[in-house]
Amino acid sequence: MTGDPIEIVNLRKEYGKFVAVNDLNLTIKKNSFTGLLGPNGAGKSTTLKILTHLINATSGQAYLNGIDVTVDPKSALTGVGTVIETPEFYPYLTPRETFRYVGGLIGMRREAIKSETDEILEKVKMTQWQDKRLGTFSKGMRQRIALGQALLNDPNIIILDEPTSGLDPRGMAEIREVLKNLRNDSRNLTIVMSSHILPEVEDLCDRIAFINHGTLLKDNEIGAFTNVDGILTMMIKLNRVPTEADVNRVSALGYVIRAERIGEEIAVSIKGTDMRIRSRLLEDIASMRMGVISFKEQDALEETYLDLIKESR
Repeated sequence: MTGDPIEIVNLRKEYGKFVAVNDLNLTIKKNSFTGLLGPNGAGKSTTLKILTHLINATSGQAYLNGIDVTVDPKSALTGVGTVIETPEFYPYLTPRETFRYVGGLIGMRREAIKSETDEILEKVKMTQWQDKRLGTFSKGMRQRIALGQALLNDPNIIILDEPTSGLDPRGMAEIREVLKNLRNDSRNLTIVMSSHILPEVEDLCDRIAFINHGTLLKDNEIGAFTNVDGILTMMIKLNRVPTEADVNRVSALGYVIRAERIGEEIAVSIKGTDMRIRSRLLEDIASMRMGVISFKEQDALEETYLDLIKESR
């Protein structure tokens, strides 16, 4: 045991012959906002469902505040707030009534429920709708109420499974703003969130754990993935699908570290971030007359993500 708020040890989940979580080991640091990042089907949601005791593990341990949720889920989940999958509410209740109902279920005193409700409604920016029926709310508004419900008992751990999934751009922006405020205002709150949206993780999280095929590929502070050895990757899109000959011509440029086709683009990695190097690359590519229609820098986190996922196939 490390003493960190979340520790996953050799966690495994099998569905017949299919292994959804494959002997996963992961530690979530105290007061961090950690993003579990991976493609659909990587095992992120399954891991979080085991942590919240919605499903049972095949083997392994998952500790919340030092208590193994696979052995004593009731004690382990004390002090943990969760939003897993699409939240469901009684549509005829208001946010204030919902918090009163949930608070009563988890044994909170009426005075504590009232004081927490006022503060939480302010945090999730739902004060002006506190007495409106949830059945009239948009999905984004219901998601904010779900986040508020997760905060009701003053938890020190929040577990979120793709909290912006299915929302429109405005709803996504609203949820991200609430999460940013939680991260900035709470001194004793550890948040772990699953996502497959790179900009979302980069915007919110200070640590990232890359997962694929139910296995941890790498985890570290986000800065370790966004400043990668001074190597810059430019994405070049042509007016047609690039050929192997196109890639080879670009690879032959003396200052290019590597070039490869990714989808309908050519990813070109060069050493250094000097603007003159980018300019030289653009001039050389243009001189090849391959029909370039776009030339842009690839996000370093995206590059790391694609490399790790490709290596884990």
